[in-house]
Amino acid sequence: MKKFLSALLAGVMACTMAIGFAGCGDDDEAKTIKGKDDLKGAIIGVQAGTTGDDEASKFKDEGSTINRYDKGADAIVALKNGKIDCVVIDNEPAKAFVAENDDLKILDEPLTEEEYAIAMPKDKTDLLDKFNKALKELKDDGTITNIINNYIGDKTGKSAYTTPSGTKYPNGELHMATSADFPPYESTLNGDVVGIDPMIAQAICDKLGYELVIDNMKFTAVIASINSGKADFAMSGLTVTDERKQSVNFTDTYITANQVIIVKK
Repeated sequence: MKKFLSALLAGVMACTMAIGFAGCGDDDEAKTIKGKDDLKGAIIGVQAGTTGDDEASKFKDEGSTINRYDKGADAIVALKNGKIDCVVIDNEPAKAFVAENDDLKILDEPLTEEEYAIAMPKDKTDLLDKFNKALKELKDDGTITNIINNYIGDKTGKSAYTTPSGTKYPNGELHMATSADFPPYESTLNGDVVGIDPMIAQAICDKLGYELVIDNMKFTAVIASINSGKADFAMSGLTVTDERKQSVNFTDTYITANQVIIVKK
């Protein structure tokens, strides 16, 4: 009887260990992503509502699964934990994430190219014209280039925009909607929203005589907030797309970017 029980117990333990090893193998097995063609059938992490979300969703018909997160950083954590195969996100935020995680890399082949602009409600055409005029002047005098170089490239931190002394705001406030989890375009530092977008917005508002107020929120609420009247305009690494043009107006573009793929090394 003892021999029978010992044999039975050994058999149960062997089966349990076999199941455990099989389970571990399944959890650790990830699809190898070497380029955008490998996104077919992959589990792709994105920040909800972004262009990365839109581009990744095109692979759903190819058997891909799209896991959406409120923040890009949450998608990065999921990738590191093996819950997804890759992350699709804008190039500059991708660089920031990879710089902080030496076990990750950006694939050489970009997924798509895109252009960023400022979004406004359809009924604020006068403000749109003013912003476009200010944007052109700031491009022509080199201010936009200096702001971008202050955050991207070899001259970071050396060409920040500062409000000219004596600047006044006779035209009241303008509220800017953003989602400050998208460095270097917008992030938080000591409670303040900083980055390329808020600095460009400050330069525009200074030129037009408006006091800038930044409202930080989830990315999925950014465009909705300007259409509901809670904000006057939106800057949040917003890609100009035909779908978004149906609900908002866009200014002239101020930077070209790429959607890229982050994977484990």
